[in-house]
Amino acid sequence: METLEKRIDIIFASNIENEGKLQKTCQLLHDEVSHYNWVGFYFTNGDKQELMLGPYVGAETDHTIIPFGKGICGQVAVSNETFVVPDVSKQDNYLSCSIDTKSEIVVPIFKNGKNIGQIDIDSHEINPFTKKDEDLLNYVCKKVSEVI
Repeated sequence: METLEKRIDIIFASNIENEGKLQKTCQLLHDEVSHYNWVGFYFTNGDKQELMLGPYVGAETDHTIIPFGKGICGQVAVSNETFVVPDVSKQDNYLSCSIDTKSEIVVPIFKNGKNIGQIDIDSHEINPFTKKDEDLLNYVCKKVSEVI
């Protein structure tokens, strides 16, 4: 069986437009990793201090624009570092998307040294994210930065 990284490589090597590549990547991760219940991308909105929702798979969200510093995604936009939240109920600055969400991981996407966005994963499990998840998501972010 092909690894997820190889399947991601196939998506990014395809001739579909970038938005489609991102959507297919969200779908792949959502379908293949059992503890990924919401998978989406947020990107910086020009010079504004905010993130805009990009392609995603999972429950609909009201959080289509997130100010820098607000919630986990907003904090990653400022810190430029991966943020793993094992239990969202214990997090002060958390934007709830779904009552089913128990944990979250957000990994920044860098292009030419600048934070241009992030991948955001929500899980219905408490503390499911491991180093393997971080490595996979860093790989995805690297691939995204090559096409954006």
